[in-house]
Amino acid sequence: MDANRPARSLVMDQRRNLRHLGPLIIVLLVSAGRSLADPPRLDPLVTARPIVFVVRHQYAADHHNTETMFQTGEICAAKFQGGSAIRTIDLGNGGKTETLLELPEGVARDIEVDFDGRRLLFSMRRNAADDYHIYQMAADGTGLEQLTFGAGISDIDPIYLPDGRIMFSSSREPKYCMCNRHIMCNLFTMNGDGSNIVQIGHSTLFEGHPSLLSDGRVIYDRWEYVDRNFGDAQGVWVCNPDGTNHAIYWGNHTNSPGALLDNREIPGTPLLVSTFSSCHDRPWGALAIVDRRLGLDGRSPVLRTWPAGAIDLVGQGDFDTFVRVMPKYEDPYPLSDRLLLCSRMTGEGERMGIYLVDLDGNEALLHAEPPGCFDPMPLGPRTRPPVIGPTSDLAREEGHFYVADVYRGTGMEQIERGTVKWLRVVESPEKRFWTNPAWDGGTGQQAPGMAWDDFNNKRILGTVPVDEDGSAYFTVPADRFVYFQLLDDRGMMIQSMRSGTIVRPGETLGCAGCHEDRRTSVPFDRPMLATRRPPSRLAPWYGGERNFAYVAEVQPVLDKHCVSCHDYGKAAGEKLNLAGDLGLLFNTSYSELRRKKYVQVPGAGPHQVLQPKSWGSHASKLVEVLLKGHGDEAVDAEVHLDREAFDRIVTWVDINAPYYPEYASNFRDNLYGRSPLDDRQLAELKSLTGSTDVNFTRPDLSPCLARFTDRADPACQRALALIAAGKQLLAERPRADMPGFRLVSPIEIAQQAKYDALQQAEQQARQAAVRGEKRFDARQ
Repeated sequence: MDANRPARSLVMDQRRNLRHLGPLIIVLLVSAGRSLADPPRLDPLVTARPIVFVVRHQYAADHHNTETMFQTGEICAAKFQGGSAIRTIDLGNGGKTETLLELPEGVARDIEVDFDGRRLLFSMRRNAADDYHIYQMAADGTGLEQLTFGAGISDIDPIYLPDGRIMFSSSREPKYCMCNRHIMCNLFTMNGDGSNIVQIGHSTLFEGHPSLLSDGRVIYDRWEYVDRNFGDAQGVWVCNPDGTNHAIYWGNHTNSPGALLDNREIPGTPLLVSTFSSCHDRPWGALAIVDRRLGLDGRSPVLRTWPAGAIDLVGQGDFDTFVRVMPKYEDPYPLSDRLLLCSRMTGEGERMGIYLVDLDGNEALLHAEPPGCFDPMPLGPRTRPPVIGPTSDLAREEGHFYVADVYRGTGMEQIERGTVKWLRVVESPEKRFWTNPAWDGGTGQQAPGMAWDDFNNKRILGTVPVDEDGSAYFTVPADRFVYFQLLDDRGMMIQSMRSGTIVRPGETLGCAGCHEDRRTSVPFDRPMLATRRPPSRLAPWYGGERNFAYVAEVQPVLDKHCVSCHDYGKAAGEKLNLAGDLGLLFNTSYSELRRKKYVQVPGAGPHQVLQPKSWGSHASKLVEVLLKGHGDEAVDAEVHLDREAFDRIVTWVDINAPYYPEYASNFRDNLYGRSPLDDRQLAELKSLTGSTDVNFTRPDLSPCLARFTDRADPACQRALALIAAGKQLLAERPRADMPGFRLVSPIEIAQQAKYDALQQAEQQARQAAVRGEKRFDARQ
């Protein structure tokens, strides 16, 4: 059986509807922009109007598929390569090409044609000293108009919305890839004249390539990970044009491909065309047709791919499996339910040409010229989707969530009704800073080190009650990237989201259950008990909201109840040392609990939805000891944790055992981005002791000194002096796990100032919109 023809009657019926094609004539290569003297007959969909496209170099290879901006002042800025143009080709007029815009030193990208076919919207960077801004011009290349002007930011992927506004992706909330050091983007909207730029997406990494569905909603690719692996966390999401109702659309739990890019709806069908790409690659890969009616993940919904054999890679390997696909495709644009335009390798290295493909797998090269052709789209009128009116209210600061029944969803049928008592709301904050050295706990680079095997810090916003019928209805601060956890009567986590969501100002957003099928709707056969009263307010967690800090929140409990026995030089400490002494990266107790597996957490775990109680406090040895005792009556008689002490330990475990509260670092060029000792000092220490296992709190207890029987040994004394120097540096510049931490790095102070200024500008744009005024970017 053909691998691209699944044996399902529904799929076969869909295929029969899509296969009635006229003859597709292969067009020979048009080299260097020259047209054929006698072009063959083509489908009228291709010849009736010109095709607009971009000429540019393929983006330089970098760490992730999201890194295409090479923004000034950022780590990859030197990789920008100029030399670009916007052109049209008229295949109904002998393949005639016209140049609308020439950029000898710059790059144009992400072309979008207005619904009436009279204007072009695109992102452009004039040269290496510039950054990407949004422009528009008439379809004949006249009337070039710059719409955005932000300094030191990238505005890309613009689209026209049905109501005349524009949506685009931007780095206007400067945040960085949690598993590396690259600048990220979120979704924004603005008026058609460039005024009132407002952020509508707040996930922690990247939101890009928006495109309209026929019903007026917007699909986009989103990369974010909460307590899961970084590489397979790029799925297709959907929202309304005002940013309300963000939801999974397809592929959020599929391990391969690692990225789903350039997603567009195929006209007249429920199907989606997508570029199946990899995490660590350029934004190209295989083309694929997806029918989400057949599932929201995995191979079953994938009807066919180009190349044909790529379908066998879906769900196989890992997040970089699609790197091996050849030839590479990108920028698909469906002309109909039969034909697609796209960019594809021509066979001359990485050069891309414009191709026409059909649903039977035929391919025709329409045009190619150096250095490459991208973003093909018909230059003419197209159907305007219906306008979905805004439901958010920018004058408000909160929104509401409801869950119809927490017992609906993956594995929740195993949980006896009435077990869930509380729902906890946790925020996953953005990463605003990065360091040069990194820590890798086995799940990817953390720069700086944040936790044993996870990238996130956490901020607990509070808890709300869950009613007897499993419903909850509550208020949450708007535009905060949050996730939910279900708790039992002891405050122990039963199930946790490993993705995030936001509610816009004034929005009410709900779901049917927890990890339920997103294609299901909320049942209306019975009213939700929680909605019979006003929405619950979040009950704070032992004080105001703050970033979770292990040393501040958990270590005091251990100091009070455990360290009298579990310390250096004591028998119990040999088994498990719970002292709070500071090391190169973590403190002693944190390292011991994680290294000796006293807590069971996923870290940056698998892509699959995990079963209830499979990790966290219900599965952790540490909590088992607290509940059942040490097995020694004398010890258990002396160890009594009150509710708060127990809750602090349990909560730490259940939010995936974080350590640092901040990504900022006062030692950004030293080991792990956290060590007060530099590489030279650590090398000397290792040469003296054979190890770098230090104790900055009590230097004489440093494990690396255990080899010395004579502490008067000059080598031991020199090693002690190095460790004492580190202790002194920490006293002068406390790091983020210590009281008194503050930004001291000029780089990070500048990064924070830029973040604050851009956030202030966005708030001013919101306020202008509320007042019915207009606020524009300051012209640079």
